[in-house]
Amino acid sequence: MKHVIIGAGAAGISAVKTIRELNKSDEIIVISTDDAVYSRCMLHNYISGERDEKGISFIDDDFFAKNNIRWLCGKTVTKIDTDKRQVHFADGAEPYDKLLIATGAEVINLPPVQSGNPANALGLRHLSDAKEIRERAHNAKDIVIIGAGLVGLDAAYALIGMGKKPTVVDISDSILAINLDPYASGIYKKKFEEAGCTFHLGQKVSGADKDANGNVVSLTLHSGKKLPCDLVIVAIGARPELEFLVGSGITYDYGVTVNQHLATNVDGVYAAGDVTGLSGIWPNAVKQGEVAAKNMCDVQTVYDDMFSLKNTVNYFGIQSLSLGKVAPEEGDTSEMRNSRNKYEKVILRNGVIVGVILQGDIAHSGFWQYLIKNEIDVSKIKHSVFSLSFADFYGIKENGEYEWVV
Repeated sequence: MKHVIIGAGAAGISAVKTIRELNKSDEIIVISTDDAVYSRCMLHNYISGERDEKGISFIDDDFFAKNNIRWLCGKTVTKIDTDKRQVHFADGAEPYDKLLIATGAEVINLPPVQSGNPANALGLRHLSDAKEIRERAHNAKDIVIIGAGLVGLDAAYALIGMGKKPTVVDISDSILAINLDPYASGIYKKKFEEAGCTFHLGQKVSGADKDANGNVVSLTLHSGKKLPCDLVIVAIGARPELEFLVGSGITYDYGVTVNQHLATNVDGVYAAGDVTGLSGIWPNAVKQGEVAAKNMCDVQTVYDDMFSLKNTVNYFGIQSLSLGKVAPEEGDTSEMRNSRNKYEKVILRNGVIVGVILQGDIAHSGFWQYLIKNEIDVSKIKHSVFSLSFADFYGIKENGEYEWVV
């Protein structure tokens, strides 16, 4: 059996490990545009110089050789011929028996800024992006980051570590708007500002001025304000790049369409990770790679962990975690508890916890995630929601056994 895996990210490498554990002799081919295996979550550590290329890898140096895997790195897949069961790239093609698409996602470009592909307007998704940002940042004076989500603030944090003072623009009125509420994100905003970062929130970029070489020299905000820049980092989101699937017969919409076994509509073809659009967090991508690989090896397995609304943030030594909803909707209620170094918020809907934010102390997050995922009704419990524990949901039978009582 010959397994071809497109992509060497979290899902792809997880699939490789699983296939090799199940079948010691099956042929495994990995095809990737990247020529290195690395964690995207740590790219900002590479930019700041805190880690080198080896330090952001999540596999051993001899991983491919040790597991008898052929790695075709630096090759971008251009077409999949599902009739002939072949994967095509610029200088050749590779046949497969089972195929896993784990190509991840690509940054969303911002037309006013990136039209014409200016050399100094970059995304941050790949190691190659991080290398170029680090190189250009050394001599850059005015650095503007568009997007105040996790990727944008990762970039800002890295640049601060280089001694730079970046400017961040975002259309939202608060930073980390998808991940935290205004209070929790405001704690980080203050820390970033103290470190020299400037924010323009509630603003969008409406235009860009470029020099004779096509490089961006200033950005115009919706308010009319102009921001000088010699380096721009665009961090407004990512989405699957699916052009190579045109004509393949593989069904896709926002991402590749898969069933509960992570199989596509085409026999022998599977997909996992960001390319499916199922989730954008590392643990889910790893799990999807594992489940897809088991099914590729005819070990029928179902992917049922659809809970992806989990985010962790850690800047300036302050840890935060959010689960589910970060803002109440109409009819919801919120309970908050705040102290000098700790903030907690719980959002309830009809007696069921639908969201939790923890800052300063993120212990017991697994407990909160269990309550949210399983939609446990806590309305009958009379004490404070912040005092909840698993003990509240179990009773003891006459024979001494525990039983679920909620």
